[in-house]
Amino acid sequence: MSTAALIPQSKLPALGTTIFTQMSALAQKHNAINLSQGFPDFDGPEYLKHQLSVHVAAGANQYAPMTGTPALRNAIAAKTALLYGYQPDADSDITITSGATEALYVAITALVSAGDEVISFDPSYDCYAPAVQLAGGVMKRIQLQPPAFKVDWAQFAAQISDRTKVVIINTPHNPTATTWRAEDIDQLWQIIAERNIFVISDEVYEHICFAENGHASVLRHPQLRQRAVTVSSFGKTFHMTGWRVGYCVAPAAISVELRKIHQFLTFAITTPVQLALADMLREHPEHWQELPEFYQAKRDRLTQGLANSRLKVLPSAGTYFLLVDYSDVSDLDDVAFCHWLVEHVGVAAIPLSVFCAEPFPHKLIRLCFAKREATLDAAAERLCQL
Repeated sequence: MSTAALIPQSKLPALGTTIFTQMSALAQKHNAINLSQGFPDFDGPEYLKHQLSVHVAAGANQYAPMTGTPALRNAIAAKTALLYGYQPDADSDITITSGATEALYVAITALVSAGDEVISFDPSYDCYAPAVQLAGGVMKRIQLQPPAFKVDWAQFAAQISDRTKVVIINTPHNPTATTWRAEDIDQLWQIIAERNIFVISDEVYEHICFAENGHASVLRHPQLRQRAVTVSSFGKTFHMTGWRVGYCVAPAAISVELRKIHQFLTFAITTPVQLALADMLREHPEHWQELPEFYQAKRDRLTQGLANSRLKVLPSAGTYFLLVDYSDVSDLDDVAFCHWLVEHVGVAAIPLSVFCAEPFPHKLIRLCFAKREATLDAAAERLCQL
């Protein structure tokens, strides 16, 4: 009998460690300011932390219902009604997940079968494609072009085939910091209305939107929301990315299929955390209502700090990211430039090409401004020395 180690055949052979992990590790190694990975360097609300301790002390430490605690699902339903003029059924339409990543995974797994085509828009968040691949689907990517990164709807319509099953959209958009308009949602519906196509709408930055007309959610569209899964994240909203709590809103018939996968993936999310989040939504709605102003101030601070640099700052209409063009600074490609930047300047950023399947020749990098003012000022000072 052979004693050699048994090595499994990889289902994702092209994937390695994510760029976010790589850059954060490099930032730590070089004692650099980390504007790469999208997490705040400040803490979440005191009330939220206090309520977590209250529920732990009260003994709410056993399994929550698989779909989520009633208190949290009801609070989400009420918030959705206030925001988008549509109140989903708290029992049948809302599922609490282990972060938005799990919500996206269960949505893709539930809706995509072998051979199905999935349309997404590049640059796109890196968790979409692996989930589609694991489900046996085929990714069809439409590359958006800077600086506007707008969808060419004729090109989109041309990409649809009889095998198209799902369209994945993301607004406010990571990594480009652009937003869709209500007109874009209407265009999407007009093109797919007569076809059996689902939509997965990644809206984790829904409360960090600076666009004049606010966030254009799929949930505002009466027809489209009937075939959509809308994904949200409490980590982004409450500055608590380590709590790993997200949720999805979908019609009952879709939610039934999502929950079949969710129950065998994580089953249920941490009980006292859910109860604390429900308290926060109910007692302090001003937190998420004031979030655009809170983050716009940080965006403007970093933008102003870079005004005298050789970097060109692109507009940021949402998320807590800025794109900057470094073409006046270096001829290096964006991956090489980000490595050079962290090692020689002491600032960690994310290259935009890693969000694309096809070559992305533009010299753009992403900076995260979910940081304290002192962090932003120190990073801007270093970047102005380029």
